Amino acid sequence: MTAETRNQVTTVYQVTGMTCGHCEGAVSSEISGIEGVTSVEAKAATGRVTVVSQAPLDEEAVRAAVDEAGYELAGQA
Repeated sequence: MTAETRNQVTTVYQVTGMTCGHCEGAVSSEISGIEGVTSVEAKAATGRVTVVSQAPLDEEAVRAAVDEAGYELAGQA
């Protein structure tokens, strides 16, 4: 799911393997390092990660960041 508002893009991704707050932090930290990302909110309970960025993100960059954190990007939610 992607939505554009006020020159920002909000995209929701589905990530598998997150089970706790530490997982949320690891995923958020890695995705926050992608250029243009302004906020990340990860929810282990649903596996959803909401990313706000200045422009649409390359899904492969998001996949690489999630992989670096030790989890798997299932795709956009």
